[in-house]
Amino acid sequence: MNPEDSKKEKSLRHSIRDGVFVSMMHGFTLDYFTPFLILLGGTIRHVGILSALPNLIAAFIQLKSPDIADRLSSRKKVISLFILIQALMLPPMVACWFLEWRIGVFIAIVTLFTASGAVIMPAWGSLMADLVNDDKRGEYFGWRSKTLGVTTVLATFSAGFILHRAEKTNALLGFAIIFVLAFVFRLVSWHYMNKMHEPAMARKEEDYFSLRDFVSRYRTSNFLRFVVFVSLLKFTVYIASPFFAVLMLKNLGFGYMSFTMVTLSATLAAIVSIRRWGQHADRVGNLKVVRSTSMLVALIPMFWLVNQHPVYLFFVQAFSGFAWAGFNLSASNFIYDASSPGKRTRCIAYFNFFSGVSMSLGALVGGWLAMVLPTGFLEFKTMNLILISAILRLAMAYFLPFKLKEVREVEHIRTHELFWSMLRLRRPVFARGDGK
Repeated sequence: MNPEDSKKEKSLRHSIRDGVFVSMMHGFTLDYFTPFLILLGGTIRHVGILSALPNLIAAFIQLKSPDIADRLSSRKKVISLFILIQALMLPPMVACWFLEWRIGVFIAIVTLFTASGAVIMPAWGSLMADLVNDDKRGEYFGWRSKTLGVTTVLATFSAGFILHRAEKTNALLGFAIIFVLAFVFRLVSWHYMNKMHEPAMARKEEDYFSLRDFVSRYRTSNFLRFVVFVSLLKFTVYIASPFFAVLMLKNLGFGYMSFTMVTLSATLAAIVSIRRWGQHADRVGNLKVVRSTSMLVALIPMFWLVNQHPVYLFFVQAFSGFAWAGFNLSASNFIYDASSPGKRTRCIAYFNFFSGVSMSLGALVGGWLAMVLPTGFLEFKTMNLILISAILRLAMAYFLPFKLKEVREVEHIRTHELFWSMLRLRRPVFARGDGK
């Protein structure tokens, strides 16, 4: 093994350690921002803002991530700096309880927390793509996601248990414990990230292209059409997505433990399935998996309207985790396939920009609809959002992805054979093809 390969291998080990502690931080925070906002007295309008504003600011600020990396001549320095900034946002969250404008300040802090993480992602994605061989990305990132997913489940369950124990005596203390622990976890991840090696990357003048240049290529750019598809799908998803927590905690009266178990089932299903999704995507193409799973993602809200018992919703969310695991993994890896190393940071930034703006607009539209729509024949207003989201998801998943093209030579498999193979019920039959 040559020295460069040795450095890459060691860096991937440090990346796993970094990822473990990042996952612990995520498990102690992401699913509990909305419950804490509700504890602070937040309404459904505030929940919509909490989902929309951080994603919107993050979408715009990460456009500067490639420029910051160019200015610092290092992707690693960008990642390290903004990990530290993100960590410092966690302790002040608990202090919001004692402020007069507690809800507004909390949303502002979460916005800074999210924006800091967003700046990291283009540089991190570019760095990791350079460390992992092209033909092993699906398998590696699938294995990595599975490993870190186990960590996230354990962390999310632990945080939920802490809140459950504190719920009847001092819920604020429970949130204080989980947010401070998340701060510690992020600092440990920062330590391991700084140990990683950054491969040299030759920057060429033609690697630079502005957002306007990017958008102007819609007629000829397969990658831009892919970005538009994912962004529109995310818009339809986020019309309802932020309000599932409101449905469970306020409308259905779930306790923190029931909420945690339903939420965790998606992560558990993703853990079980994601490495297998990656192995299939390496063979049949990322685009094939994206097309197939987008139809599954569209069905998820319909299942929520059938029944709202916690046990039933546990299995619905397990199905959700299975579908989203394949979609998210393959969407990310498609970006790596479709972009050259020099352009990759900027491609990831632009992809995340459009995706983030779409999620923000979806959440804002959902919040507005929740206030103006009547209950109708459904029991709660939040169910109206779920129904609207389902209809729009089906439209996006049916009409848009079939105009896209795979960017590498892959093996052909029919959609139903892919699913049988994923479920290990039938051995797949592959044929050489372009994945269309």
